[in-house]
Amino acid sequence: MSFVKDMLSMFNKKELSFLKSYKESEDYYTFLFEKEKDITWNAGQYGLFTITHKKIKNNTRPFSVASVPQENTIQITTKISDQPSEFKKAMLELTKGTKITMAGPVGAFYLREEHPTVLIAGGIGITPPFRSIVKQLEAEKKEIPVHLLYLDSNKTYIFKDELDRIASNTSIGLTYLDSSNHLQQALDKSISTYKNNAKYYIAGPKSMVEDTSTYLRDNEISKRNIKKDVLIGY
Repeated sequence: MSFVKDMLSMFNKKELSFLKSYKESEDYYTFLFEKEKDITWNAGQYGLFTITHKKIKNNTRPFSVASVPQENTIQITTKISDQPSEFKKAMLELTKGTKITMAGPVGAFYLREEHPTVLIAGGIGITPPFRSIVKQLEAEKKEIPVHLLYLDSNKTYIFKDELDRIASNTSIGLTYLDSSNHLQQALDKSISTYKNNAKYYIAGPKSMVEDTSTYLRDNEISKRNIKKDVLIGY
């Protein structure tokens, strides 16, 4: 049923009006778009965003929505280097009121059941799905055991102030990590605590996601308890 719903959503394109953008850190930018009342999504889902104000090749890109519906904006946060793609150049050229289109949001990377949950973010992996998931948990005041492991070898930790505030006001645990060894140690602790009763959500670059998934499987975590979101183009 969700597959059919996703397919229908992909055909239902919405026009979004650009509000503003700003730098989160040296290479990371946030873009905010106006949210129409009839647009909704589950925290962790993604949309297909299309540039329409200029002609470029590959004018459509997938981005997870980093905001939650209660914020009344659609937020994208992404890495933009000194030599950005045509798509990201066009994003930087957006001015207030400029329109883009979005298909979706869709996807299965969101919390469904109230199990103990370990969220594992690698670098930019914090922004697409996990910022919205944590915000949703805060808004709904859910008390399920949730722990966010945030791995960033550069120690940039985007949204750190916001995440710290949420963690201090909710039951969500938060651990900052700067190496794969530290991540494995944190996973060992989670595995010891929850055994195979937790759900593990992993988002980040392909190598990090696959290595983490393999580590969990090697430690007898069932495949059905592991959800993966590989981020491409960041």
